[in-house]
Amino acid sequence: MELFHREGRRLSPVPEARYLLSEAEEILDRVSATRSNLAGMRDRVRGTLRIVTMPGPSAFLMPQFVSRFIGDARDIRVTLSTRSSPQILNLIAAQSFDIGFCDMGTRSETEDRWQSELFSELVTTCTCLCALPADHPLADRGTVTAENLDGEPMGALQPGHVTVRDTQRAFDACGAEFNLCVDAQYFVPLFHFIEAGQICAVVDPLSAESYLRLRGENASVKFKRFEPSVPFAYSLITPQQRRPSLLAQEFAAQWHNYVRQILETPLMTSD
Repeated sequence: MELFHREGRRLSPVPEARYLLSEAEEILDRVSATRSNLAGMRDRVRGTLRIVTMPGPSAFLMPQFVSRFIGDARDIRVTLSTRSSPQILNLIAAQSFDIGFCDMGTRSETEDRWQSELFSELVTTCTCLCALPADHPLADRGTVTAENLDGEPMGALQPGHVTVRDTQRAFDACGAEFNLCVDAQYFVPLFHFIEAGQICAVVDPLSAESYLRLRGENASVKFKRFEPSVPFAYSLITPQQRRPSLLAQEFAAQWHNYVRQILETPLMTSD
């Protein structure tokens, strides 16, 4: 195809040449934008993060961490959703989110078998704390035992969660009565009852940390070591069949370290 017309010593572009020029400029602009976008993804300052987390951390800890992780990177798009732990397992298995953070308390062996093929998992274990009203007679103790709480009105997660079973076992081991008066889907709502002096509860450390950061100097719940120990496990999961982006991998690694730092701090059990 002729692109130029010669007139003596002069070449003049024909309409087809002007069309080719406009198309080439658009292609080169797209190449430049693609190069810039890939560099941003490589440097973790551009991309998308789809995160789904259980209710406790979603109230404060996760948004605070996400905000700090993003910093000044204006080209990171974040979706932050809250679901129950069983729902999170299904959503990650279906590859609907990049990262899920949940507890392991409601999982069955059947779920473990089929879901383990669909996501990768990083587990962090810890022990629960005893949450008491600030003016409770036991609030000044360094450690609270199940025997100390014999017959006390208690709050807990809803039946079927492994933490309820383990708490009951801790009371049974001491010959103490586990007097369950309030149960909830997750721990955070129980703090309202504890503040009112109506119950005590055995709760996970991240829920305790969320409460303390939200209330600050107005906190009227104290957290103590609890014996016999009640285990709790957090699970950080990513889709197995779709490798996470560099941004998602970096976020998952930093969040995991952040959770470990919280669990290692002694502040939650101090007077």
